[in-house]
Amino acid sequence: MARYLLHRLLALIPVLGVVAVVVFLIVHLTPGDPATVILGDEATPQQRLALIAQLGLDKPLAEQFFTWFANVARGNLGVSIFMRDDVLNVFLDHLGPTVSLAVFAQLLAAVPGVWLGIVAARRRGSLVDQSVMGFSMLGISVPSFLLGLFLILTFSVWLRWLPVAGYRPLSEGLWTHLRYLVLPAVALGAIQAALLARMTRSAMLDILNDSYIKTARAKGLAERLVIYRHALRNALIPILTVFGETFGALITGAAVVETVFNIPGVGQLIVNSIARRDFPVIQGAILLITVTYVLLNLFIDMLYGLVDPRVKLGRS
Repeated sequence: MARYLLHRLLALIPVLGVVAVVVFLIVHLTPGDPATVILGDEATPQQRLALIAQLGLDKPLAEQFFTWFANVARGNLGVSIFMRDDVLNVFLDHLGPTVSLAVFAQLLAAVPGVWLGIVAARRRGSLVDQSVMGFSMLGISVPSFLLGLFLILTFSVWLRWLPVAGYRPLSEGLWTHLRYLVLPAVALGAIQAALLARMTRSAMLDILNDSYIKTARAKGLAERLVIYRHALRNALIPILTVFGETFGALITGAAVVETVFNIPGVGQLIVNSIARRDFPVIQGAILLITVTYVLLNLFIDMLYGLVDPRVKLGRS
């Protein structure tokens, strides 16, 4: 286990190197610069060039990259051009709303998604199965921002049950916190619930046809025990894989939903930083999200050994 963990952590280094190069080139080769945003369109060329030199953006691109990457290797992600604060501090300030939204959305996705997948598998070919798969296809097809706008129109504008947008921290009370997260969590988690339902159904169908399931039923075990203790446990490996992928997608893909619902999370931070051309924040935030995504998948891989003792990590 320790050897496998060390191998996966070392494999993170080239991944971060590739991400750093790609993000740096995309950010710096895209037209626009922070000097133009800061000074405005009425600034003279001399003022713009002076600010570019002050920010160090007049140096050759290769020199800028190696300077930035050397600082990243030492744990220094740089300073935000607009917020004048360390990129790590800025990222952590915006991380709380994103984590709350992702966790709540994953709960809303996992519980009904797995349950619907089990129900569809048990009633394969029935109207229930076809309905679940139909709704799953619909959930995968509808974009999260479009679903979010529809939810706002229905539950905030017409029914006036929930806030239109905004965010309240947990310190203001659990109910207040959740009221502002319900609609964005549903909009963000609908696609993930559909994916989990389809994967759970597929995995359960494979397991329910195995001989040991037929033997358990022949021995007179209750159907609930057969489904949840034997079948579901052995079907958890692919379900966990999708769970990890979807949770990573929730964290990395929350930008649109956070913008629609005006949630001050990491996604909105990146969107605003792109608009302002805040290079250090864009590069640092994407690197940190990449690390989070890889570590999350590593955690899911390590859960395989707990779910299924037959899985031996690090062994061929």
